[in-house]
Amino acid sequence: MMAENPKDFVPQFFNHTSGSYDKIVHWTTFGKDSLWKNKILEQLSTEKSVLDLACGTGILTRQIATKIPHAKIIGVDITKTYLEVARKKSISDKNISFVNEDAEKLSLGKKFDCITASYLPKYCDPEILIKTCCGHLNDGGKIILHDFTYPKNKFVQKLWNLYFKVLRLGGIFIPSWNNVFVKLPTLIRSSNWIKEYERIMINYDLKTEVQKLTWGSSAIITGTKIV
Repeated sequence: MMAENPKDFVPQFFNHTSGSYDKIVHWTTFGKDSLWKNKILEQLSTEKSVLDLACGTGILTRQIATKIPHAKIIGVDITKTYLEVARKKSISDKNISFVNEDAEKLSLGKKFDCITASYLPKYCDPEILIKTCCGHLNDGGKIILHDFTYPKNKFVQKLWNLYFKVLRLGGIFIPSWNNVFVKLPTLIRSSNWIKEYERIMINYDLKTEVQKLTWGSSAIITGTKIV
């Protein structure tokens, strides 16, 4: 069990890492971050509006804007420094706007055809986040949540654990990321977010689908609001 509330890790992990985030997430996932985000993009086609929660530097937000250029897209993040980077990198994407807000406390007064979030679920209270999402979701719309998961296969677990030990050593040379490399694996191991979010989604009458990715190190859960 975690001694801290998972949400308490957000300022620890992200207050001083915005400038290097894009490179770090690419290299530390061996480029799999792009693959995982493509799995989210595969579910998008004709949506007219998308809400991207925990958008960070806007990696997924911009990919959504490219995939469905006529959609109105709002990226939301709690960390101002990340949004500053997102706005600079998205300056040519006229269909994107950004909001500095806590995803669990969001109240935009509008609804969307799709709500996405990558790497957010493990930090949030599932009941609060899904309730907030449902209040912003059009009939027939989708909630697509993606995050890390701890592998079930024993051999893959050993590789996973070894990899984070290597990252921890690497953190010595990248001080701004050291705290992440030390504490993130414990957070991932302690999280049972897939089952928790699936249960809550079903309680809110959402049709759910789970995709496990890359030997169980990542997953996507989709909840569709059936008309």
